[in-house]
Amino acid sequence: MQIVVCDDEKDICSWIVKRVHRWYPEEECCVFLSGEEFLDSRMHADILFLDIQMPGRDGMEIARELRGRGERTVLIFITALKEYVFHAFDVSAFHYLVKPFSEEKLVEVLHTAIKQCREQKRDQEEEKCLIIRQKGLCTKVKSSEIIYAEVFNRKIVIHKIDGEVEYYGRMSALEKLVGTDFFRTHRAYLIHLKYVLQYDATTVWLENGAKVLLAKQKFPEFVQNYLQYNKRGRT
Repeated sequence: MQIVVCDDEKDICSWIVKRVHRWYPEEECCVFLSGEEFLDSRMHADILFLDIQMPGRDGMEIARELRGRGERTVLIFITALKEYVFHAFDVSAFHYLVKPFSEEKLVEVLHTAIKQCREQKRDQEEEKCLIIRQKGLCTKVKSSEIIYAEVFNRKIVIHKIDGEVEYYGRMSALEKLVGTDFFRTHRAYLIHLKYVLQYDATTVWLENGAKVLLAKQKFPEFVQNYLQYNKRGRT
């Protein structure tokens, strides 16, 4: 689980990180001193302690952008001003800590946030199934078993761990259905990051022996997504 503290006050960041490590030593915790720095990192945060009042873009703006990206991050706002609490509901904040807050309060909130985060992960890891319709026949396909999909002769061919399924459809629609564990390496290919074996600047090799094209302009984004996927520890 990735816990992030985003606050321009270094002392606050250090104080929170020490207590996270004390109570949850198995969890990763890192710091960003501005909202822009955090957004630019493209890091996925399972739990985000986010200061509202920061130079540049404030915490509310950062939270809105995260929600706009579809991030389900558990947001915990930290600030000295109580009046912001009502705005926190607009971005589905989990909690709101008013400075100064005690270690007991921090641990209480962190404990419930981690519990919620784990529940979210369990929900996400439940089998996501796609219903593929072709010629009146409906086939259920588990997304966890999809290695990659490709466009071939105007059809989408889904390569699973136990065979293939073909149907007429749009790759962009499939991409939205399967979510962030997949990556569009090329207009003709959509791969499951789980099954990546190795890659270079032009090619991705998958565990079933297939190799797919990686568009040159997609390479930096692919690397970033692949590293984030592994950091999240998804299976």
